[in-house]
Amino acid sequence: MRKQEERNRYFFGLGTIGRDMLYAFKTNTLLYFLSNVLSLPIQTFAAASLVLSLLRIVSAVNDPIIGMVIDNIQSPWGKLKPAILAGGIGSAVLSLVIFSDIGTGAAYILVFALVNVLWDLCYGFNDIAYWTMLPALSAEQRQREKNGAFARLCANAGCYIALIFWEPATSALGNTPGAWFRVAAFISAVYLAGLCFPLFGVKERGAGRAGRPRSTAKKMWKAMAANDQLMWLALMIVLNAVCYFLTLGFAAYYMQYLYGDRGMYAVLSAVGGAGQILAMALFPMLSRFSRSQILTAAIFFNILGYILFIFADSSMLLVAAAAVLVYFCQAVIQLLEVLFMADTIEYGQWKLGERNEAVTFSAQTLANKVASALATGIVSVTVVLAGIKRGNVAAESISMYGALTVKTAMCVVPIFLLLCCYYIFRKKYVISQTFYKRILKDLKERDSQ
Repeated sequence: MRKQEERNRYFFGLGTIGRDMLYAFKTNTLLYFLSNVLSLPIQTFAAASLVLSLLRIVSAVNDPIIGMVIDNIQSPWGKLKPAILAGGIGSAVLSLVIFSDIGTGAAYILVFALVNVLWDLCYGFNDIAYWTMLPALSAEQRQREKNGAFARLCANAGCYIALIFWEPATSALGNTPGAWFRVAAFISAVYLAGLCFPLFGVKERGAGRAGRPRSTAKKMWKAMAANDQLMWLALMIVLNAVCYFLTLGFAAYYMQYLYGDRGMYAVLSAVGGAGQILAMALFPMLSRFSRSQILTAAIFFNILGYILFIFADSSMLLVAAAAVLVYFCQAVIQLLEVLFMADTIEYGQWKLGERNEAVTFSAQTLANKVASALATGIVSVTVVLAGIKRGNVAAESISMYGALTVKTAMCVVPIFLLLCCYYIFRKKYVISQTFYKRILKDLKERDSQ
């Protein structure tokens, strides 16, 4: 049994490397590809940007439906692996279309919209099914922590490999549409190869069991709305994810307009990525503490990092220290959220009498997409209020008022949101480790009747 648990942990984690490489490449470079490589006309570029913004909202609504469909899959291979495979193949193939030179006219927008809708659906199936596999590997909290920590370590590594790799790779190949297609093809191949680890190396608890009651739209919304712990946790995820997306969204502006050297943005990204990877590597050593203690410490030091960012703009050493605190703590909080989400599955089964794994985990992707939309709006408004965007051109520098505006949106707003997260966790989230053991005991007694 121990050998299979270790095999599950490593194979599940290794499969996330390629997934996060593809997601980071697509989401962080697509606008640059459209504007600087395909050189779309301004009207076409604006339309494409609008499509991406609207898609973010539509896809958030779709996620619970995708979860319901996954929960209804019955096959000898279980319900998760077919969704991981189909979603993986679909999103990999569509990525090649997205990074192809298929024209720049009005017809391009229709193709662009259709392909991105399909890509989001395919990747959604893969993503929701993939992370739903985490609680399916073990019901024991310590095992989930080990599995989740290694998976997040691999996911963060994949993300930052893509962020560091794409610019020199595309430049070395000529920075042409053909060069970008080849880089997209390489990352897609790594993505599909990585999926072989969970598909062929991971063994789920109860995989392939038949006779489960089918999920319906009514049951889907009940599984989410009536699970009070899931709802409070989803709100926590939204608030914390806004903090994280604001940090990412303002990082380049902070280095260019506050620190004064945009070229050091790459250093900031590298330091932040190292902080996140370090957090996942050290997380198993924190298991001597309770999850409540770990989360409290992570929120405290995360706030300290944002306070340091307010005063760090004159020293790269202070900027690096602030980045390590913020990104390290964010990685810890995000992993805890995944673990808390896994526990709400058993809580929902205990409270409602029915287990809805994929529907429950779809709340995480929904919350992240809502947070991304909110953060994008905050960044856009702040860029205008701070005087960074003036007419059709960006400013060379900003006033003290502009710098204060950026610091408020980048640091003060996240501090307030993190305090709200802490309040919700202390007052509303009740699934302690003791309570969770009681839930498992009650469920075991029900199954034996």
